[in-house]
Amino acid sequence: MVPLVVGGVQFAVIGGTGVYDPGAFRKVKEVDVKTEFGKPSDRIVITDFNGTNVAFLPRHGAGHTIPPHMVNYRANIMALKQLGVKKVIGLAAVGSLREQMKPGDVVLPDQFIDMTKQRKPTFYDGPKVVHVSAADPFCPDLRKVACEVIKSMKLRFHNKGTYICIEGPRFSTRAESKLWRNFGADVVGMTLVPEAQLCREAEMCYLSICTVSDYDVWAESPVSTREVIGKMKVGQENVKKIISELVPKAGGARNCSCGQALKDAVYG
Repeated sequence: MVPLVVGGVQFAVIGGTGVYDPGAFRKVKEVDVKTEFGKPSDRIVITDFNGTNVAFLPRHGAGHTIPPHMVNYRANIMALKQLGVKKVIGLAAVGSLREQMKPGDVVLPDQFIDMTKQRKPTFYDGPKVVHVSAADPFCPDLRKVACEVIKSMKLRFHNKGTYICIEGPRFSTRAESKLWRNFGADVVGMTLVPEAQLCREAEMCYLSICTVSDYDVWAESPVSTREVIGKMKVGQENVKKIISELVPKAGGARNCSCGQALKDAVYG
C-alpha cells in the first residue's frame, strides 16, 4: 500500500470518549481516506501540535455514533498507515478494578487481556499467515517518554496496569467485574483490542493513555454513561496537555523494535 503524502505526519491520536476536540489545536487539513478494509470512523484531521503535524481520528466518529463493537478498527489503522503514520497514541476512558486507581487517575497499560468476541483481529485473513508477538503489546519507548511527561506534570498516574477489553456496548455485570479482578486485570474498557495488535501488525508504535472514569461495578456502584462522560470532561484538559508535551519529546527516529514486528512473524 503506497502511503499518501500529507506533509510528514508521523504521529496520530485516536480519540476516545469525551476527546473530540481537535479544534484545541490548529487544523491544517482534513483527509478522506479509503482502505481495502473500508472507510475509517471519520475524516482524519491533520492538526498542528506545537509545529508538529499530527493526525487526529475520532474512534467512534465525530458525533460518537459508532459503538465500540462496530468500530472498523482495521480501516482506522490502515488509513493511518497509508498516511505514513509511525506512532499512534490511543486515548480511552476505563473503569477501575483496583481501589488505588481512582476516578480521574491516568493509567498507562503495559498489558492487556482480550475478552472480545466478534471483532476482526488481524489484517491477515489468508493466504498469507502472520503471527505477531504480543508479549509486550505497547511501545516501550513511547511509554517511557509518556511516564516522564506525566511525572513532570505531577498528575496522579499509574505507569503499569493490565487492561481487560470487553466486547460492549453494555457494561459488565457484577459477577463479570469481580471475575476481571480475579483475572489480574486493573482496568476495563471496550476499545483497546484489536486496535493495539493491529498497530503491531502495521509495524507502528502504539501507546495507550487511559483516564479512569469510575470504579467498575465490583465496587457495588452501578456505572452510567452520564458518569463516564462527566469524568472524561474533567480529565480532557489533562490529556490534551499530556499529548502536547509528549509529541515533541517522542519525535525523531525510532529505536524500538515496533518497526520490525513482521520480521519473524510470517509463517512459511
